[in-house]
Amino acid sequence: MKRIFYFLACFSFLLFWSSCRQDFDFAPSTGSLEFSKDTVYLDTVFTNIGSSTYNLKVYNRSNNDISIPSIGLERGQTSNYRLNVDGNAGQTFNNVEIQAKDSLFIFIETTIDIEDQTLSDTEFLYTDKINFDAGSNLQSVDLVTLVKDAVFIYPDRDNTTGIIETLTLTVDGQQIETEIQGRELLTSELTFTSQRPYVIFGYATVPSGETLIIDAGARVHFHANSGLLVSENASLQVNGSLSADQDLMENEVVFESDRLEPAFADVPGQWGTIWLFENSVNNIINHATIKNGTVGILSDGNPNAAQDKLTITNSQLYNFGNYGILARNSSIKAENLVVNNAGQSSVALTQGGKYNFTHCTIANYWNNSFRQFPALLVNNFFVDADNVTNVFTSTEAYFNNSIIYGNDNPEFLMDEVLDAAVTFDFKFTNCLVKFSESSSSPSGDNYDFTDTTHYENLMRNQEPDFSAPFANNLFIGDDSAANAKGNATFASQVQQDILGVSRTTSPDLGAYQHITFE
Repeated sequence: MKRIFYFLACFSFLLFWSSCRQDFDFAPSTGSLEFSKDTVYLDTVFTNIGSSTYNLKVYNRSNNDISIPSIGLERGQTSNYRLNVDGNAGQTFNNVEIQAKDSLFIFIETTIDIEDQTLSDTEFLYTDKINFDAGSNLQSVDLVTLVKDAVFIYPDRDNTTGIIETLTLTVDGQQIETEIQGRELLTSELTFTSQRPYVIFGYATVPSGETLIIDAGARVHFHANSGLLVSENASLQVNGSLSADQDLMENEVVFESDRLEPAFADVPGQWGTIWLFENSVNNIINHATIKNGTVGILSDGNPNAAQDKLTITNSQLYNFGNYGILARNSSIKAENLVVNNAGQSSVALTQGGKYNFTHCTIANYWNNSFRQFPALLVNNFFVDADNVTNVFTSTEAYFNNSIIYGNDNPEFLMDEVLDAAVTFDFKFTNCLVKFSESSSSPSGDNYDFTDTTHYENLMRNQEPDFSAPFANNLFIGDDSAANAKGNATFASQVQQDILGVSRTTSPDLGAYQHITFE
């Protein structure tokens, strides 16, 4: 009995000691914390748009459990940074405990209003510190964010109902109300300059009868589910130009998302599309980069326009959830065009139409998921919701001195529904393509590569020698099969490549003359 009593007494003491240990075992920090980084760069944000969440890891490398007397932002309650320490949100924290050989996560965000700053510049560095402890034990980690001012274009919101303004569009002369959030651009907004970037929420619409002019060097950023609409009888003119230094983009017009952090630099599907409505006219894009949307350019209708509905030159389209260019019974003239990395097709010319591509590089090295279609898709039909196939009467598609390649096979598809009442004219002249015959490859007259009415000087499955296609670097090198294989007649029509290099002698295929890789 005495033994049992003695055991219970000892057990009770141990229980009491272990339960009290947490109250006394955490010694004050001695300034020996270690950090995963000494500066947290929250990269670049637009004024009044929240940043991504960044993290800092705090290590206790010692053999003792410690308590940090205080963790807080140096600017205190006036800081534009927000912290989350050990699951608690705030700007100052007291007596934060870390066990021996353990660590602690701190999460950091910011939203900054440039109007609150007494600066005249359109961008500035906003800084603060996270201070750990004080006095002789003080340790700090710097916080740095580049903040850009911008012109914001967004639809109105009803303050009572919270309903966001939606678009009323002109289609065939009729006013049609839609559920698309956005608004028409004002007369004062019909010229985008390079002075400040533009940030668009919802769909900004070029009104009927108006032209949106985008100057060289302009930057246009789209929020999620946003884009640009060019309505009936309206026009888009993108007037980018070649920069003096080929490594710089200061004169190019760039369309991308409003997430500027490096983690979002190549993420597809961050915004919607540039949509050229049926009966929009005289749309011209020169020296532009369009990237990271769902569909880069959606061109609807007007296959027989006196002037092609879209003329796009010296431009690049990268990283799209569905299509780089999707045309539906439309008309496009493209020169020195580079398209890569799309979840379906880089270029889809559907439902017939009229298309002419010269010195273009159409590639698809998409590796985010399985894709159903090749880099280039041409067809003359669509299947409606009732599973009825609608065939279009005329298709003209010509590809000259171009490269059509990718990481799948085949990388082009001429998908024709045969009908005696329709025409399906196409021709590849001096092109390098990827198309290997296999049991799964399409067959038929459209793939008779000896037929010179459709294929002239075609090269198949030879190495284009792209620099880094998965990183959207589609320069061709010294070992490219495309070198000096261009037709001189087409080269004389497009005498410089996308970087301004002459191709009047020994023209290469695609948008680039070859270079020697470092």
